[in-house]
Amino acid sequence: MNDQPKIAAESPFAEPGVPQIRNVNWAGTWALYRKEVRRFLKVQLQTVWAPAITTLMFLIIFIVALGGSGRTVSLRGEAVAFADFIAPGLIIMGMINACFANASFSLMVGKVQGTLVDYLMPPISVGELLFALAASSVTRAVFVGFALWLAMAAWPGVHVTPAHLWAVLWFGLLGTSFIAFLGVLTSIWAEKFDHGAAITNFVIGPLALLSGTFYSIDRLPAFFQGISHANPFFYIISGFRYGFVAAADTNVMMGSAVLLGLNLVFGGLCYALLRRGWKIKA
Repeated sequence: MNDQPKIAAESPFAEPGVPQIRNVNWAGTWALYRKEVRRFLKVQLQTVWAPAITTLMFLIIFIVALGGSGRTVSLRGEAVAFADFIAPGLIIMGMINACFANASFSLMVGKVQGTLVDYLMPPISVGELLFALAASSVTRAVFVGFALWLAMAAWPGVHVTPAHLWAVLWFGLLGTSFIAFLGVLTSIWAEKFDHGAAITNFVIGPLALLSGTFYSIDRLPAFFQGISHANPFFYIISGFRYGFVAAADTNVMMGSAVLLGLNLVFGGLCYALLRRGWKIKA
């Protein structure tokens, strides 16, 4: 009789009901984030450089074709050169469009192509999925914004040296995060490309163009000033512009609070819908 104790073979699998990943799946979140970033970098001529060049055309049109180089804009009594006024607004507008395009694409194209299971099967939580999608969209916005900043910094007569770097970073982050959550929400709701295009053309485009990008709202009648203050894009552009020219159409602290509240609301809404599986799971 063999009296030696038997050594049980160690199973490579966890015991039933015992989680292998106990806290945050950093590896899975990082993998999804890298996958989303590599997706838009693989076609960077379309996703980064084309939006940057298109937005730069607005600067050329307003400065060269309309003679804007000698004009000034009054921001709460402070005269700002028109070129310096419009440049930050164009940078953040390009970032907004790129961020929304990226965030509204992933889940929607998964539905259309039948690859949605690639987002649902990996062992990552709802919060990790949402973070990876939003963070990759913010990253694309940063790429586009930096490309625009380089082009405008090289353009004669345009000054885009930040006066308050904290405001550029803070409002850039708050603004693009809000847009990323809005894009994810659109991606959850949309069932075909037409739905995403409708939100882009009838919501994102008008709100971005009518938010004080090309003009100061001080020149508007009181009624339309009130409408502008109800536009969340106005606070993004005004706060981001403050970081460059040290002047804004509204109180930057109030704008910061509004954007922070919108991030919490839309982020929580996206989390709740993803957790519920609305239009995602059968």
